[in-house]
Amino acid sequence: MFTDLLKKIALLFTPKKRPDYWIKYVNSLKNIKHKSIAQSKFVVFDCETSGLNPKTDRILSMGAVIINHKTIEVSNTFERYLEQDVFKRESVAIHGLLKKGTYSKCTEKEAVIEFLAYIEGAILIGHHISFDVNCINFALKRMGLPNLKNKTLDTGTLFKKTKHQVYSDVYNKHYTLDQVCDELKVKKKDRHTAYGDAYITALVFFKILGRLNRNNDLRLRDLFYTPKMIY
Repeated sequence: MFTDLLKKIALLFTPKKRPDYWIKYVNSLKNIKHKSIAQSKFVVFDCETSGLNPKTDRILSMGAVIINHKTIEVSNTFERYLEQDVFKRESVAIHGLLKKGTYSKCTEKEAVIEFLAYIEGAILIGHHISFDVNCINFALKRMGLPNLKNKTLDTGTLFKKTKHQVYSDVYNKHYTLDQVCDELKVKKKDRHTAYGDAYITALVFFKILGRLNRNNDLRLRDLFYTPKMIY
């Protein structure tokens, strides 16, 4: 009896063996030296989902683009359509994805494994990115894995930083991707598709960098810094 109890306790403290693809992903984010914006790898991504609850809803499609040396790698994009385990007819009006449809679909696990390989060594970017990250994290949880390890940047927050700090009210305002595109004059082609929104968000990111780098002294760490507002 006592021996069995010791074995159970030992199992609790024994590190779980992670799959090779997870170990490779995690290792890609270790010991990354501080780089400039131009030298950093960014992945801009978006998820279309069956609803707005990352825990109970499911990812329907994922889209992403890589930015390297301030250039979008148009020959290396990511777009996956997932089998719909959770289907909500009312959300079809937004994303246009039917339960069956004509797209070739993969399982959630297959999509996430491929996405982990795509974002190796990258900083993640998205518009209101916490929602998309949470969707991926719950998918990882269903696979018995920890949360994403990448650093993240939110174009919604970065856009607010382009406003003068005396306008403290902007930090309490919720800017939709449509509103940001309109102000920055970014065309909204393929809006509300995962890949389309990822590509649009990448263009928004470039426009924001242009506004933040007017003095040609913008550093990577500046993107993660939120200034104190003057009230």
